[in-house]
Amino acid sequence: MRLGRIASPDGVAFVSIEGEGDAATAKEIAEHPFGTPTFTGRSWPLADVRLLAPILASKVVCVGRNYAAHAAESGNEVPDEPVIFLKPNTSIVGPGAPIVLPPSSGLVHHEAELAVVIGRPCKDVPAAKALDVVLGYTVANDVSARDHQQQDGQWTRAKGHDTFCPLGPWIETNIDPSDLEISAEVDGQTRQRSRTSLMVHDIPKLIEWISAVMTLLPGDVILTGTPEGVGPIVDGNTVSITVEGIGTLTNPVTAKRR
Repeated sequence: MRLGRIASPDGVAFVSIEGEGDAATAKEIAEHPFGTPTFTGRSWPLADVRLLAPILASKVVCVGRNYAAHAAESGNEVPDEPVIFLKPNTSIVGPGAPIVLPPSSGLVHHEAELAVVIGRPCKDVPAAKALDVVLGYTVANDVSARDHQQQDGQWTRAKGHDTFCPLGPWIETNIDPSDLEISAEVDGQTRQRSRTSLMVHDIPKLIEWISAVMTLLPGDVILTGTPEGVGPIVDGNTVSITVEGIGTLTNPVTAKRR
């Protein structure tokens, strides 16, 4: 099932997206998408509604240096244990929403990532049961102000600006995430291309490790790290992140006007 959030003439709703291309339809879900969703009976052609970020998380937990080649290009060692940090939920935007470059930064990068969406409250989840707590998977761009990282010595400001966590276009619930192609294009030029099988710490290990630290709630998002090839984005660019079997997340880039 593909789960999404839309803005329609009737308001904002969770939906199940059925069909492909021009024939795709958004069927309204009653209340929320967790568990076994029920439907209201209302639907719209997907072309007639606007896709929003598919989930509004209470927190976004991110994993750094989870691809060896990216750690190397950044001049860092591959960590023995996951390195995690948080992005605020106010950084989340959906497909087509602009990534707004803050005037205080002169070096903002794209980072293509597979995102895990949690489906139920959980704590201390063993790796062997980790996928049982997953609602599904979506596409993410962990936008990062590199100069802020260097200036601050930690990552909160660099990763936490409004619009720095594009998510979408929807959540795919029926997919094996262990070996999917992941790529990034800027203005049609490929910048990143790798596979999720090259993660240093796989998704079950990440869920086990993170849930030992903090309780995960329905809708929480885990960004699983980015492969090599990260690079700058500037005013006027268009960034497209694609994960095989899920879809493409595209966002324009604009400078914030003082």
